Amino acid sequence: MKTFKNSSIAMQAALLFVAFVCLYLFGVAAALALNKDRAAYFLPEERKIIYEYYHRSSPSKGLPPGLAKKGKLPPGLQKQLDKNGKLPPGLQKRLEPLPRDLEVRLPQLPEYWERVILERDVILVDRRTNRILDIIENIIGLATGQ
Repeated sequence: MKTFKNSSIAMQAALLFVAFVCLYLFGVAAALALNKDRAAYFLPEERKIIYEYYHRSSPSKGLPPGLAKKGKLPPGLQKQLDKNGKLPPGLQKRLEPLPRDLEVRLPQLPEYWERVILERDVILVDRRTNRILDIIENIIGLATGQ
């Protein structure tokens, strides 16, 4: 009788494990399918909205504090960024979020992507790896006349 009971418990545990694995794989497949719908760069409509936001407003409107007068990245950081395509720790600390009134106008991103400001540029970053997916260069500099 004990053998039957033990094999029944083992069978239930195996079925439960298989059910969890199937649910996990279904979730992964669903996430991959969602990612295929979104290109890993700024969409043309996003570029247009961002461009219009910074160019229709006065030079100081909508800019996070202190950004209007910031210069370019230091050459060493720029070189590292160009070489690796990832944000070094020093740059990660200098990222600022887009103004809220701009972010709400843009299409929703996957939860692990983020649009941020670094100096004069707007950057699309994959937060899981800190990999830069796309950059709109000098968009803030153009808007502020720098």
